[in-house]
Amino acid sequence: MDWKLEGNAQKTESRVLQEHEITLDDPGEDGVSESFQLLQIDVGCEHWGQETLPTGSAAWCSKNVQRKQRHWEKIVAAKKSKRKQEKERRKANRVENSGIYPQHSKRFLRSLIKERLLEAKHSGPRLCIDLSMTNHMSKKELSRLAGQIRRLYGSNKKADRPFWIYLTGFTTDSPLYEECLRMNDGFSSYLLDRTEEDCFSLFPLETLVYLTPDSEHALENVDLNKVYILGGLVDESIQKKVTFQKAQEHSVKTARLPIQEYMVKCQNGKNYHSEILTINQVFDILSTYFETQNWPEALKKGVSSRKGYVLQNSVE
Repeated sequence: MDWKLEGNAQKTESRVLQEHEITLDDPGEDGVSESFQLLQIDVGCEHWGQETLPTGSAAWCSKNVQRKQRHWEKIVAAKKSKRKQEKERRKANRVENSGIYPQHSKRFLRSLIKERLLEAKHSGPRLCIDLSMTNHMSKKELSRLAGQIRRLYGSNKKADRPFWIYLTGFTTDSPLYEECLRMNDGFSSYLLDRTEEDCFSLFPLETLVYLTPDSEHALENVDLNKVYILGGLVDESIQKKVTFQKAQEHSVKTARLPIQEYMVKCQNGKNYHSEILTINQVFDILSTYFETQNWPEALKKGVSSRKGYVLQNSVE
């Protein structure tokens, strides 16, 4: 009985195998057998498994998007490199200009700057900024003047031989004072003299030299016995001879920077030539000359080529 059941089971298995073979050889109505479709799926899966796809949403980015992404990454890297180089350049300039080694602490540097400035108060050259002409200036002009005062003071702190600065005709209830507090961090602690008194009554008239581009006399030297005056005036309407006339009213000597003696006019598209400089540019020239005793070097630092002037040697 058992033998017959086993024989019937073998026959049934053989019949099933034959039907399966017929199915493999007989395509369906679409002309593609089910087994062939399964074969395609297996091959496709194997092909995908061989590729290394990026993770996340980047896996579905087109080549154009990936190219743009690589380009943007290069730009970001270049900007980072440029910022790093600029930071190193500024650090080197600070060391070079101050003559101080970078290993000194900030506290030591502050004390050294303070010592230099206080020494200049007693024995250094004196510079007065005449701020008595700010009543008719616009807020924009006052803001520009406040910025110039900040840059002038910053340059003076870096100088090996600083000037002692006076802000005359300067009242604490004036719009300029408010602009200086707003724009200049730490302005109230600047090491300089502030006074409401006019510069012409603060110093003996014979010691004063008013620096103005309208003067007929070129400045030859920086005299420690003199007080040099800069007109704190930002005038976008370019009123001529304002500071020169004010000096004449008080019978004060005038002088101009020796631009005409050491520089020549250069050709430019607008045919523009001007000897009018900001107070911080004039100060940079005075400070550099006082340290180097070299007018060409000093003028090169303060007179931009945009003013239409270049040194004579550069033309030759």
